[in-house]
Amino acid sequence: MKKSILTSVLLLAGIVVMAQQPVITFSTTEHDFGKINESDGRVSTIFEFKNEGMEPLVLSNVKASCGCTTPTWTKTPVEPGETGSITVTYNPNGRPGHFQKKVTITSNATEPTTIVYIKGEVIPKQTKPADKYSVKMGDLSLKTTELQFGIIMKGSNTTRTLEYANETDHDITVDILRNSNDVFLTPLLSFKELKPGEAGSLNVNWDADKCGEWGVTSRNLYIIVNGKRVMTDEYKLTLTADIEEDFSTWTAQQQQQGAIAELTGDVNLGNVKAGGTLTQKVVLKNAGVNPLEVRKIVNSNPQMVQVSAQKTIVKGGKSTNLVISVNSKDLKPGVYRRQIDILTNDHKSPHRTLRVEWTVEE
Repeated sequence: MKKSILTSVLLLAGIVVMAQQPVITFSTTEHDFGKINESDGRVSTIFEFKNEGMEPLVLSNVKASCGCTTPTWTKTPVEPGETGSITVTYNPNGRPGHFQKKVTITSNATEPTTIVYIKGEVIPKQTKPADKYSVKMGDLSLKTTELQFGIIMKGSNTTRTLEYANETDHDITVDILRNSNDVFLTPLLSFKELKPGEAGSLNVNWDADKCGEWGVTSRNLYIIVNGKRVMTDEYKLTLTADIEEDFSTWTAQQQQQGAIAELTGDVNLGNVKAGGTLTQKVVLKNAGVNPLEVRKIVNSNPQMVQVSAQKTIVKGGKSTNLVISVNSKDLKPGVYRRQIDILTNDHKSPHRTLRVEWTVEE
């Protein structure tokens, strides 16, 4: 009986503590620009949010999934009951076709990670005949060397199209060379032989289920012109997609049984002499029921900071360690800060941010 009363008291205390934390709520988490003209330039939308908690709300970081999307946000603490905003600007220049981008918000709220989305379709600007196909790959002319697939949910696939033409005075042949391991990419050329003045299109389908990666990932295709099989930058196409899981389809039971990632957001590694190394372990706990999957660790500077998970599958109620190592070789004295993104199958916060700080001494 005493144990039951103690459990109830502790549970109530936990609820009270959570109620006192900041709570971030958005009036909407998705904005559709519809059809926009590439020639009109940048477009913006504002996501308004409210702090429905009991403590001031602070947004520590707002990060877009690619450089074409720029967020600006309320930097001052948002008091309980007050509102703030995030302005998201998209640059359509050189990006014709459909787009879908995400913006990840990190804060001190009860749910530390929130995601908002923008989408739309860019209508390409009218071009002069001379600059319609501005990229040259040998005798072949193309509109661009990049294909942006945006967000692709597991269980679905997306196709993007690239136009090309023969602007020479003789016949040419075209083919595609890809990595044999990239079975999730299906490229299809409308014409493999082009006479002078003829144009064609390359359709590339990206199957998210066949792709074994998560988060933002890139692949390359290479154009074979007149039988010239070379894997160099001159003949390279870059394909980029953001592979995500659609948690919005989960039932209430799936959510109750789901994995829950618990991770500190800030790590101070301490001081290190120039040329020395630092290593520290950070606990990643699964506070949920089903196994927690560490799907990807995004680290923009692996030469300076290395982060690895001792286990990538963590059972409910269990923990694993994230091992953080810093090499101060070639670093000048001073304070260094880096941000590491941890992608998991936590349906509430699939993107966790780990901020790492250390000081290099002389």
